[in-house]
Amino acid sequence: MEVDMRIVMIGSGYVGLVSGTCFADFGHEVVCVDKDQRKIDALNEGIMPIYEPGLEQLVAKNVAEGRLKFTTELESAAPFADAVFIAVGTPSRRGDGHADLSYVYAAAKEIGQLIRPGAVVVTKSTVPVGTGDEVERIIRSVRDDFEFYVASNPEFLREGAAIDDFQRPDRVVIGVNEPEAAHVLNEIYRPVTTNSAPMLQMARRASELTKYAANAFLATKICFINEISDLCERVGADVGDVALGIGMDKRIGSSFLNAGPGYGGSCFPKDTLALLKTAQDHDASLRIVEAVVAVNDSRKRGMGRKVVHAMGGDVHGKSVALLGLTFKADTDDMRDSPSLAIVQTLQDAGISVRAYDPEGMANARTMMTEVTFCEDPYDAMTGTDCAVIATEWAAFRALDLQRTKDLLKEPLMVDLRNVYSRAEMEGHGFRYHAVGH
Repeated sequence: MEVDMRIVMIGSGYVGLVSGTCFADFGHEVVCVDKDQRKIDALNEGIMPIYEPGLEQLVAKNVAEGRLKFTTELESAAPFADAVFIAVGTPSRRGDGHADLSYVYAAAKEIGQLIRPGAVVVTKSTVPVGTGDEVERIIRSVRDDFEFYVASNPEFLREGAAIDDFQRPDRVVIGVNEPEAAHVLNEIYRPVTTNSAPMLQMARRASELTKYAANAFLATKICFINEISDLCERVGADVGDVALGIGMDKRIGSSFLNAGPGYGGSCFPKDTLALLKTAQDHDASLRIVEAVVAVNDSRKRGMGRKVVHAMGGDVHGKSVALLGLTFKADTDDMRDSPSLAIVQTLQDAGISVRAYDPEGMANARTMMTEVTFCEDPYDAMTGTDCAVIATEWAAFRALDLQRTKDLLKEPLMVDLRNVYSRAEMEGHGFRYHAVGH
């Protein structure tokens, strides 16, 4: 495929690296820029800073074909770019919960000194409404001698399925205030829009809000089904049946209706909080989103209490095998993972924790104390009083149940992801506790 556009991606974290790599795979010439020299050195050696299925191979392919490069030097690439994407972190700001936009604004200031006439600066980072206006003001304060454009292009990537989401999206959202910016972004995304993915063009502020609204709605679905699962346990219903029954309604849909220990990761926790702060700044009430944040926070420690209850309540000196640490399968992301609150709750009750996760152990070691990290799930379960499935990794769906039973002191499993069926587990002689049935 012929090179169509020259793109600079500022930030080589999750969003920047996946987006930049996929743009390169579309045939564009992409330079990913990051201030972290160690990260850039590792990427140039083919070592990924994150775990994402298929990413390492796709990076290697596009580097070998000359379309993808990594550098710390923005000045070597930005002056030649048709589009400069800002894909830096916007974590919750300590103290007040607002999105920390310092990295976005610092990038904007650097860009302003380097871009060429007619270039489009695109915020790929998740940012509150009005951020694009400030980015434009910052750039114009250092670059008022020619025309440039600022656009919004939020990402809708699921960790663990990010490449497929980028290359075959439900939709591409662009927020533009000028036709020139729309033209550049349409050219960049032509490979996906020609395959019938709709391009939704709207004003910049609407685009910025769309990202937060989408994440808040999905978080609401998770919290809704989790509360329904608690009711199911009390009335003798199966939340799986309920989820199936409501999910087949096309107005609702089946995604994000899997009962579990609550949402975590890099997006939903910070984005719901940032949306609330934006609403407060504009004197608007978002009572539903407020409830979602509160319900999810209490849910995580509630799952720890569920394990304590399953173990009989008198648990001091007992041990648990925690299978899964990341907030979901197929990622190494530990940010706001339910396992953090679960471990703390178990430890507060006097339970010692042995843990295993296929990809998240390195990150978990920096966030958890007094946890024994094990070589595999069977190592974790050896001599413990209870096995707890906290993340739905495929490896935990195919456990040797007889071996599992033999390794545990008691045949007790608490399945917080509903990986197994009650009939199967009880047929193998387990005392089985799931979520919502």
